[in-house]
Amino acid sequence: MAGLEGVERPGERGGVTAARWVPSVDEERALKALAEYGDPTVEEVRLPSLPESAATARRIARCVVLRHWLLGPQVAEDVVLLVSELVGNAVRHTGARAFGVRMHRRRGRIRIEVRDPSRGLPCLMPVQELDESGRGIFLVDKLSDRWGVDLLPRGKNTWFEIRVADR
Repeated sequence: MAGLEGVERPGERGGVTAARWVPSVDEERALKALAEYGDPTVEEVRLPSLPESAATARRIARCVVLRHWLLGPQVAEDVVLLVSELVGNAVRHTGARAFGVRMHRRRGRIRIEVRDPSRGLPCLMPVQELDESGRGIFLVDKLSDRWGVDLLPRGKNTWFEIRVADR
């Protein structure tokens, strides 16, 4: 085969062994978080309302998008950023002890939901270039295809959707 001279093919004398996948530290943390908290594609994952839970939610979301749904890195990057914003709002503004994360994939789109016990609605505020905070919902509005809030008897579900290629 052109360009592969000197490279042994599997099955030939001295065969080449397949490279073994070794997870990165962040992937290991994501897999550990999935094992500890559960799979948000199956049921709601409950996380404590602490600033460090944002990192856990980001790791879980990235793992689901890349490993479970096999979507590209740009989708994963957008999902991770938007999950971080919604989780940040749930932690910062609700006074809750915990919040929940769900992830759904339906035909042509993914939907990520963050549920918290507050009925206070997030606001889409005008953002200035030098603003250091208040950009969360602005980013959700710009990067997602749709987003919204569903009021629940005890709290709300803030969600966003992103269009993706069908499997």
